[in-house]
Amino acid sequence: MARDITGLPDLAVGAGRVAPVRTRMPVYVDLLPPCNNRCPAGENIQEWLRLVKAGQEEAAWRELVRNNPFPAIHGRVCYHPCETACNRVELDGAVSIHSVERYLGDLAIERGWTFEKPRFSSGRKVLIIGAGPSGLSAAYQLAKLGHEVEIRDSSDSPGGMMRYGIPEYRLPRNVLDAEIARLVDLGVRIVTNYTVKDLMADQAEGGFEATFVAIGAHLSKRVDIPNRDASKIVDAVSFLRDVASGERPLIGRKVAVYGGGNTAMDAARVARRLGAEESIIVYRRTEDQMPAHAEEREGALREGVKMNWLRTISSVEEDDLTVEIMELDESGRARGTGRFEKLQADTVILALGQETDSNFLRRIPGMHFEHDVVKVDPRTLMTDVPGIFAGGDAVPSERTVTVGVGHGKRAAIEIDAWLAHREVARRPKHDLADFDKLHLWYFGDARRTTQPELEASERITDFDEIVGGLSDEQAHVEAARCLSCGNCFECDGCLGSCPEDAVIKLGKGLRYRFDYDRCTGCATCYEQCPVHAIEMIEEK
Repeated sequence: MARDITGLPDLAVGAGRVAPVRTRMPVYVDLLPPCNNRCPAGENIQEWLRLVKAGQEEAAWRELVRNNPFPAIHGRVCYHPCETACNRVELDGAVSIHSVERYLGDLAIERGWTFEKPRFSSGRKVLIIGAGPSGLSAAYQLAKLGHEVEIRDSSDSPGGMMRYGIPEYRLPRNVLDAEIARLVDLGVRIVTNYTVKDLMADQAEGGFEATFVAIGAHLSKRVDIPNRDASKIVDAVSFLRDVASGERPLIGRKVAVYGGGNTAMDAARVARRLGAEESIIVYRRTEDQMPAHAEEREGALREGVKMNWLRTISSVEEDDLTVEIMELDESGRARGTGRFEKLQADTVILALGQETDSNFLRRIPGMHFEHDVVKVDPRTLMTDVPGIFAGGDAVPSERTVTVGVGHGKRAAIEIDAWLAHREVARRPKHDLADFDKLHLWYFGDARRTTQPELEASERITDFDEIVGGLSDEQAHVEAARCLSCGNCFECDGCLGSCPEDAVIKLGKGLRYRFDYDRCTGCATCYEQCPVHAIEMIEEK
């Protein structure tokens, strides 16, 4: 009899292989979209874009204002780092997130949408110093949590640098007023023309249990320039504030602006609108080293502002000023050459940076500082004095409206937890959905929508808003350009591609699940998923 040479498997140590054996399995995941990751205000951008695409504008606005109460403002003045991070920039241009945000903000003003009032009162009182973006943001979040909030500000009207620093051609005041009015309607009390001198006394007299310091950087940095006519020299912050308050200072035909930041660009552009035939930026470094955002610099150039790179003002005379020609050394630093030029200027505007007026805080025992700003715990934003928090321009940070709003939200969360004697729950971030993770079979070409703009010749005649908004159709088209990076948007690709019918559709808005009794681990669903909402993991 022939011997059977096929050995029987030892089932104690192995398994029979009569069909393909699955070694890995698909799972649905939610990754972190790069736009959400880069938003200083912590908005869930991808979600509110999805709601706009679905035609649910009010739901989109309410999702947006969970984190940022000022979409009409931010859609105009934010420098949108979310768009720099957008994966679609690798295809046909980043999604114009800021223009859709503005669309929602303007629509909310037009239709009178208001914030939902808190359902209960905590009985706790919180004092906020400063009615700029950070203070207003903190007040909004704290009021939503049921706390009684009072803001005290030294200016005539709330808004901080949004009102007194950003020119009206970028941020119309009726838009600013409308979005601040919602906070008052929510119950936030705003006291203007109030200068805090003794914070601890104010806190005790008002029965406030916590304070958030959100003072802006309203003091211009000084530089010692020899001059024969001090009246020719003004600081940019005071200049912009006066214009924002309705004044029209006499600046002459020729204006020189000393500095290279966004404030310098604003001052030079405002000077053109006040009648200056020649507005010149004098900056000691190169164009590439300018701290001003590219769009601010480009806007200034389009309006006829001239740029004088590698120059520094050494003295100011009656009819002109003397500038020294600079050059870069081996390390890229600007240094003087000993060669000089003359420039004609009726007015010199100094825009060399701003500082906060933190003197009233220096009287508080235990408070510590770094130059003009307050030292805080970078995680909680609390100072070294228990119960006093600080954010925005008052702490070491990038000084933008959006960063300030993000600080205000974070401080409100920390203040709420501190008042309740509990720790803030900190959830780990999901992995980032970068461009290399995407399989973009699903998306066709769709060019970025362009917002309408005034011609350069029309801009400098008045302070009318330069950039227009999107129409309803344009906003929906732009929202539909979102790639939904890292998160399932129910395209049915996995459902249609699975050869084993192992993908089960759960209904609109509920996504899918896998039937692992049928799944062979072939990875077809993973390979076709356009947004990497499916990951393959090892079988356990």
